[in-house]
Amino acid sequence: MVRRYDPERRQRIIDAAIRVVADKGISGLSHRSVAAEADVPLGSTTYHFKTLDELMVAALRQTNEGFAKIVASRGTLEDAGVDLAGELSGLLGEWLGGDRASVELEYELYLAALRRPVLRPVAAEWCQDLAERIGCRTDPVTARALVAVMDGICLQVLVTGAEYDEAYTREVLARVIP
Repeated sequence: MVRRYDPERRQRIIDAAIRVVADKGISGLSHRSVAAEADVPLGSTTYHFKTLDELMVAALRQTNEGFAKIVASRGTLEDAGVDLAGELSGLLGEWLGGDRASVELEYELYLAALRRPVLRPVAAEWCQDLAERIGCRTDPVTARALVAVMDGICLQVLVTGAEYDEAYTREVLARVIP
């Protein structure tokens, strides 16, 4: 049997894992379900990702890019002339107002770190990156507090199904900023 060179296979497997979690949740994720979704042999998934945890790390890392892309596209966090609380609440509004299923998926993988310690460093990367970006405008403790508040507001909106309230978020964030 001739092996076919497929440089995109690893990425297709990650994309398939994300689709499986979006469709069936974390509990539906298996090498077998991902192989079927990616239309690759089962051995391909285990070749590229020895464990399901490795695959989940790759999926979480990729989904974490959603919010980071919005932050990068606006590029105003570093601008001292821009109201920080307003900018942060606007970023959350843009993210939560976009593809809700993608945001929910990102949080589902993020929260999977509660039971899967291998995911914790990747989940922490998101918090750390955002805190560093905010840290150019405030002290490190305040930056971490702002990230925690933003994280909590996002989680409340997603879990309760409530509408995102940008004015409320701006007011709460402004109270944290010295």
